[in-house]
Amino acid sequence: MKILITGGAGFIGSHLAEYLLAQGNHVFVIDDLSTGAIENIVHLKENPRFHYTIDTIMNIQAAAELVDRCDLVYHLAAAVGVRLIVESPVRTIETNIRGTEIILELANKKKKKVVIASTSEVYGKASKVPFKETDDLVLGPTDKGRWSYACSKAIDEFLALAYWHEKKLPVVVVRLFNTVGPRQTGQYGMVLPNFVRQALLGQPITVFGDGTQSRCFTYVSDVVRVLADLGQRPEAIGEIFNVGSDEEVTILDLAQRVKALSASSSDIQLVPYNEAYGSGFEDMQRRVPDISKVRRLTGFCPTYGLDQIIEAIIEYERPRLRGEIERG
Repeated sequence: MKILITGGAGFIGSHLAEYLLAQGNHVFVIDDLSTGAIENIVHLKENPRFHYTIDTIMNIQAAAELVDRCDLVYHLAAAVGVRLIVESPVRTIETNIRGTEIILELANKKKKKVVIASTSEVYGKASKVPFKETDDLVLGPTDKGRWSYACSKAIDEFLALAYWHEKKLPVVVVRLFNTVGPRQTGQYGMVLPNFVRQALLGQPITVFGDGTQSRCFTYVSDVVRVLADLGQRPEAIGEIFNVGSDEEVTILDLAQRVKALSASSSDIQLVPYNEAYGSGFEDMQRRVPDISKVRRLTGFCPTYGLDQIIEAIIEYERPRLRGEIERG
């Protein structure tokens, strides 16, 4: 099968490309490297079934050619990360909405199946946990730019499902909950790689807010396995699926576990949200998925516990930071 991954040089996209190549597929990647990196896919370039294009999906001609050549599209290209969202709301909204619109328009011409990567952020400030796919979405006010990402991804979902209901374009929507693992950068506010880097360098481990907010972290190999599975299942078409772990941890406890597992001497510091992101920043207090729907269809069950995940990221980051660690 020929499969296109938009955002394929990104963290999740590069792991998905690896997995699909291992299954014997031809994999095509398009990425503008705005948040992805060529080093994420350089090890794949020798594979004759791997093809990559450095360009934006906003280049309709380039995107059209790739969609036309492939049987299935994984649409992962998006503006992601809390810091990027807060600092670049225009880019977030335009990239996420217009980019998805282009991919759906192009796929619809020949009814190519599209798997849309959405996010747990769409649940917004909802307080009833665990989150089910049928729950109401509770977003903050429009004068808080932090919610622009959640809103843009919700529009992506509405648009994708509209294409299915009105035009019979086969689509699958996947809401990802805090996917983590090797190659993820902390540059745009991803909490776990930031904690690991700070711990290994002996820097203060900075916890934003009071640390009582909780999340569920899922290892990237578990995520790409279920993404590949959902892409092949006719029963998934027109449906939304939560994909994540249901092992909940507070951010303060996460920092403490990173410190312990890395044998770090770092202090843990609480940083008020307004110092980190500016005044008026709002966050989700809990983010816990109900994964019963995807489990019923695919048998999905996360295989990595949180300590295993932290240890894997430490093992990946330590040699990359060796020079800085030795100088420190």
